[in-house]
Amino acid sequence: MKLIAANWKSNPDTAKTAERLALAEDYEGVIIIPPFQYLERVRSVLKHASLGAQNVFWENGGPFTGEVSPSQLKNLSVSFVIAGHSERRAYLGETDDMINKKIKAALSEGLQVILCVGEPIQIRKDGIRSAKDFITNQIRYDLRGVKRSDAKKVIITYEPIWAISTSQNAEPDIPEEAAEICAYIKNLVNVRGVIYGGSVNAKNAKEFLGRDDIDGALVGGESLKPKEFQKIVSAATPLV
Repeated sequence: MKLIAANWKSNPDTAKTAERLALAEDYEGVIIIPPFQYLERVRSVLKHASLGAQNVFWENGGPFTGEVSPSQLKNLSVSFVIAGHSERRAYLGETDDMINKKIKAALSEGLQVILCVGEPIQIRKDGIRSAKDFITNQIRYDLRGVKRSDAKKVIITYEPIWAISTSQNAEPDIPEEAAEICAYIKNLVNVRGVIYGGSVNAKNAKEFLGRDDIDGALVGGESLKPKEFQKIVSAATPLV
């Protein structure tokens, strides 16, 4: 199975709803990524899927109000953590330096990292070459100082900002071009895999997941709809 990561973002409203949602999406090859407050509740019901966290801090303890450390996540049986999501870069001012620190801290505790990279519309309008250059700079800085052996614990998500459904004036991506950039990333750095994060849904999942160079998907809003999410999981084909 290709990797399918369900990023629930700041949803749902209650722990009981989170538990029901986790039970409905508990498939092999799936990573369920709920808000922090539901991690333990979700972990308790999972039998097949892996558990992920939406963020991590780079220090293991200290006077950092509101932050969650790598060791705390590890003790909750979290296996994966997202770093560099476009929403945190854009809305919370997360820098490449901060992302780099988070990645190193997470890897040092044995966590696997889902690193999100992707270009804004202004860059993409200059052509796919410009997008590749932009992504190259992100990856080189975000993974600066990371050992090659540790890079194999990193999954890179190609997340073109302009194709995300929550972005203003979002535009649909072209599967062939998405696959081209995923292939480019694989040639750039030797990581566990490269998945796609530009608004995958039940209707377009086969078009993206059927591409050999796309190793899975990071799913946002559709991961809150169990029936739609199941269709995306069904579209995931074995890795070549």
